[in-house]
Amino acid sequence: MNDTPRPGKRRLRSVAALSCCATLLACSTAALKPLPTVDAVDLPRYAGDWYEIARLPNVFQSACASDTMARYSLQPDGVSVLNRCRRADGSVDAIEGHATIVDGSTGSRLKVTFFWPFRGDYWVLALDPSYRFVLVGEPRRHYAWVLSRTPSLDPQALEMLLRKAADLGFDRDRFVQTPQRQPLPAAP
Repeated sequence: MNDTPRPGKRRLRSVAALSCCATLLACSTAALKPLPTVDAVDLPRYAGDWYEIARLPNVFQSACASDTMARYSLQPDGVSVLNRCRRADGSVDAIEGHATIVDGSTGSRLKVTFFWPFRGDYWVLALDPSYRFVLVGEPRRHYAWVLSRTPSLDPQALEMLLRKAADLGFDRDRFVQTPQRQPLPAAP
């Protein structure tokens, strides 16, 4: 007897396998608890320069070797974003974007775009009362950053933010620290 499935059976098995994968993916996504943000962000206080201390690795920052920072500037229609970093060859890479405040979020949730029409979530998950450091992420837990007003952060503050990230469902073991060897000057 020939054990090779006929084309119709192969197609049916492929559809069944895809359905199982889709179901598993939906279950894993549904298992994520809603991601809480801070109650409110005073955007004029938040504006300015922030140094990246740690992040979850991501494709869009793969060229960044060190000295990563962001500048947020208030605009009448939202927030302008300038992200810069130093590449391995020493050159500086920069990208500009724009963020809008999510209605009802009191500034703790933004939608950021660097390439229209693509937009990403930028949610403030923990914020120092003096606006010295912050944990930012997005609800699917794929991206997260620890930022500081200075190129270095007290190890206890970093530990507290990484613990908070883990408590919120982010994979703490995947965070990598960002070297601030030759911090970039303030953007013009």
